[in-house]
Formats: sequence, structure tokens, C-alpha cells
Amino acid sequence: MKKFTALALISAAALGLAACSNKTQSDAGNTAESAGNDIDNTAAAGTNSVDNALDAAGNMMDNSANAAGNATDNAANATGNALTNAGNAVKGH
Repeated sequence: MKKFTALALISAAALGLAACSNKTQSDAGNTAESAGNDIDNTAAAGTNSVDNALDAAGNMMDNSANAAGNATDNAANATGNALTNAGNAVKGH
């Protein structure tokens, strides 16, 4: 009889631990999933920030290259005009 009672108590304790263990595992799983979602969201936000910064830098480089090209064109035109005027002055026009 003592063995049967001890076995029943051990079985009840084991079932209680198993029930707690399942809840604990579920809670741990939910916590891990939540942490994973936070990491994903943070990484996505960081990626967007980097993408935006790179886009802005690329646009600034394009604008700078265009400005340099325009300045070069203007300088070439001014030089061409000056040479034309000098040539005309030499010819006596």
C-alpha cells in the first residue's frame, strides 16, 4: 500500500512538473519569437536608414558631377568665345 501511495504521489508530481514545463516552454517560445520580431524590425529600420543615406549620397554625387560638367562646358564656351574674339581682332574685324 505504501508503494502504491508513493507511486501515485510521484506520478502526480511528475504530471504537475510536466504541465508547468509545457507552459514554461510556451512562454519561452513566445518570448523568443517576440525578441526575434524586435530584432527583425530593428534590422529593417537600420537597413532603411542606410538605404536612404546611400540614396542621398548618390544624389549629391550626381548633382556635383552635373555641376562640374556644366562649369566645364561654360569654361570651354568662354574660352572658345575669347579665342574667336582674339582671332577677329587680329583679322581686323
